[in-house]
Amino acid sequence: MKHVRAASVLAAGVGIAFVLSSCTPAPPPGPAPATPSPSVSASGTATSAPARRAAPEGTPRAVATDLQSPWSVVFRNGTPLVSERDTARILELADDGTTRTVGTVDGVEHGGEGGLLGLAIDESDRLYVYSTGAGGNRIQRFTLTGAPGSLALGNADTIMEGIPAAGFHNGGRLAFGPDGMLYATAGDAGEGSRAQDLDFLGGKILRMTADGAVPEDNPWPGSLVYTYGHRNPQGLAWAEDGTMFATEFGQNTWDELNIITPGANYGWPTVEGIADGQGFTNPVQQWEPGVASPSGMVHVDGTLFIANLRGSVLREVPVADPSTSTEHYNGEFGRIRDVALSPEGDLWFLTNNTDGRGNPGPDDDRVMGVGLGRG
Repeated sequence: MKHVRAASVLAAGVGIAFVLSSCTPAPPPGPAPATPSPSVSASGTATSAPARRAAPEGTPRAVATDLQSPWSVVFRNGTPLVSERDTARILELADDGTTRTVGTVDGVEHGGEGGLLGLAIDESDRLYVYSTGAGGNRIQRFTLTGAPGSLALGNADTIMEGIPAAGFHNGGRLAFGPDGMLYATAGDAGEGSRAQDLDFLGGKILRMTADGAVPEDNPWPGSLVYTYGHRNPQGLAWAEDGTMFATEFGQNTWDELNIITPGANYGWPTVEGIADGQGFTNPVQQWEPGVASPSGMVHVDGTLFIANLRGSVLREVPVADPSTSTEHYNGEFGRIRDVALSPEGDLWFLTNNTDGRGNPGPDDDRVMGVGLGRG
């Protein structure tokens, strides 16, 4: 384990959102921005210690093995479900580590980074699926039938389609926020210049109702766009006070951890990383892509846990001081795609070594689990 202060220690004022005021239209009034935790100053420096903080404890164990390019893990009434990008299968994991296919999502077109991507569960235990189809990326909703051990997919209800798709930069993360809305990350699909175009859904974080409708308090009336100027956002999480965070793949310069403020512009393709004075929202932490490629993320008791692909680490970031991080398992498990909190309170993370970019071991890919200590 290595404690790291990010290569870009925040300058004064980092963490405050700067909305572009000249070359891009300012949003009309929308939902009130989530404010950073009271224990974080405007410069990102901790002003008081959080009441609790979670950290991995003990030796990770294999929960499941021999998966094929797993991408997302969620829990439905305590039953873990995993998506496989290239096979388009949704798997159910049993307590003994065995897997069975709940269903194969029809019409998934795998190519490059596209395929079956993010999963989310709503309060009615319905399954939401982000995948690449013939007409672009789409979000579908399924009712799950049967009991644990015999779950099956019902019919697909497509609630959103036409999200730009390509062999690269598809985004793909789904998550329900504390406001009950469904959030989706959409990559720029290789059209970086259009990440600044509010009529183009790529390079955005999207916000919608559980039925795919535009919420009345979105920043732009009639638009699903919540924030823009993203290259390939990947992870979503909310702190206990409602502060929203997102991870993002940069190009060659900086990967990012951002605080998400409705209507804000995060700068791509004009800037990567911290760009004071440019009128864009600065990240609260940045890393060189070779040590990061931050993917899935979860918040647990004042700590953000971030899965990293190229960096091959699980990164721990305190919400009270998001300019710092601690690395775990450097290179031990290869590429790490997603991370989640299990119903038993353990931290689970997915390896991603069979996706064509890793070096798979004999049991890859795996779901790993580790206990959490809380100080």
